[in-house]
Amino acid sequence: MLRRAAAAAGRGLRGPLGTAGRRQRSGADSPDGGSSDRGPRSDRAPKIYTRTGDAGFSSTFTGERRPKGDRIFEALGATDELSSAIGLAGEFSSEKGHTFVEQLHKVQCMLQDVGSNIATPLSSAREAHLKRTSFSEKPVLELEQWIDSYSEQLPPLRAFILPSGGKSSAALHFSRAVCRRAERCVIPLVQAGEADPNVAKYLNRLSDYLFVLARYAAMKEGKEEKIYVKPEP
Repeated sequence: MLRRAAAAAGRGLRGPLGTAGRRQRSGADSPDGGSSDRGPRSDRAPKIYTRTGDAGFSSTFTGERRPKGDRIFEALGATDELSSAIGLAGEFSSEKGHTFVEQLHKVQCMLQDVGSNIATPLSSAREAHLKRTSFSEKPVLELEQWIDSYSEQLPPLRAFILPSGGKSSAALHFSRAVCRRAERCVIPLVQAGEADPNVAKYLNRLSDYLFVLARYAAMKEGKEEKIYVKPEP
């Protein structure tokens, strides 16, 4: 997640970013001294592993080396899991032809920006970092608009709903639960002044959005939502 968050912040994906400066082989460089008709050689695919984290440390976007158990990486991991869960829910929903799938994709993109902000602890961030990883309130307000729009189409909530209502709905409920955990991981960072408060607000509204969307998916698919029934004594 940190690697992708850093990419979203402008560092670029891990890979041979300096290939533009490589000297391509000219005719004078060919073995026979003539011109080469093979064209420039394609770059090798970058390796996914670097071995830099083998000792149990990783880097923040600001360049700090911290233990992988640091709460920053806990929050990044939870956010990464959330994006994965939403991706799965999106696939189930796409199979059913739900039009909100594009919203889920947009949410996943926003979570990359959430990760960029988390990976940039304010205590060590310079102005250049902050310009690239700041997180505004605009995405929070957009979620609220989506929540209101779907809520108006749903029947009144009269009982405690259990995760159910078909694959799309159940997967969205699962995403909601992961989102709550991600929020719990981010709150201490916000309280310590290391992350933007809008990040925590976004995750809070996102869990509400996922709950409403799960109910909406069940309704559109004609699936029954299971409710809590107190067991007999």
